[in-house]
Amino acid sequence: MRDNKMVWANLLCMIMLMHAVVGLPYNVRGLSMSYYMKSCPTAEQIVKNSVNNALQADPTLAAGLIRMLFHDCFIEGCDASILLDSTSENNAEKDSPGNLSLRGYEIIDDAKQEIENACPRVVSCADILAMAARDAVFWAGGPYYQIPKGRFDGKRSKIEDTKNLLPPSLNASQLIQAFGQRGFSPRDVVALSGAHTLGVARCSSFKARLNTPDSSVDSSFANTLSKTCSAGDNAEQPLDATRNDFDNAYFNALQMNSGVLFSDQTLFNTPVTRNLVIGYAFNQSEFFFDFQKAMRKMSKLNVKNSSQGEVRKHCHCLN
Repeated sequence: MRDNKMVWANLLCMIMLMHAVVGLPYNVRGLSMSYYMKSCPTAEQIVKNSVNNALQADPTLAAGLIRMLFHDCFIEGCDASILLDSTSENNAEKDSPGNLSLRGYEIIDDAKQEIENACPRVVSCADILAMAARDAVFWAGGPYYQIPKGRFDGKRSKIEDTKNLLPPSLNASQLIQAFGQRGFSPRDVVALSGAHTLGVARCSSFKARLNTPDSSVDSSFANTLSKTCSAGDNAEQPLDATRNDFDNAYFNALQMNSGVLFSDQTLFNTPVTRNLVIGYAFNQSEFFFDFQKAMRKMSKLNVKNSSQGEVRKHCHCLN
């Protein structure tokens, strides 16, 4: 059973969410909170059980599921295109260099199989991925939030589309611009970056900071990063001190110039986002509240309707 240290923070966030949900447009492009109420009422519980079982065995997969949703939604929208396998005629998104380190596909497949046994050809892989990421956040100690369902699975997955993935070399202005083109505010950018409270980064994604003078890196922390990279490009560095706990330690690290990625540390060093970092480091409940709002917004990016997509029988291939 997991540590209960986040209970009160989660309770506060849920109370705040209850006040916030009134009037929100959850029918965006056919999405609805009650979409599966009649057609597959056990869908959410099945996904939750699959996620919880997998994370109990390997807590590091929480970060993998959240990252997978980001990488899916930022390309073709939240349509499970990241789950499709390459074929002899097509190189899919998941085989892009930026996606090769994604983990957690088996969790989605397990949930899909159980749901298919209960409700054949009803629940989309896109909805399963969105629910799984949500459940991973909560399992790791973060806020619980409801998401609307009704996404359809996309039919396109092209490796060349992954050029839209955001590299760790972006500064705050570039991040704000990239997210802004998708309807996100600077506050959303900082809150969503807080997902880096979970997981690790490989040396290849931050070693450039060590090869050139970077005053934004604490000297002692720079030595830590250098030691990590001495083991090679695939060596892993935790993104904060509590890599498997969803908390605000990430923002505290940024205040100490100990952000692993340049795109993380830039949030503290840039005036337009600095106070948001300070605020989240001081008030974890504020971070949780803003994070769940931004994640619900993320999960509605360019969703497909029935004329644009399908409900796959198997998440890794088209029907």
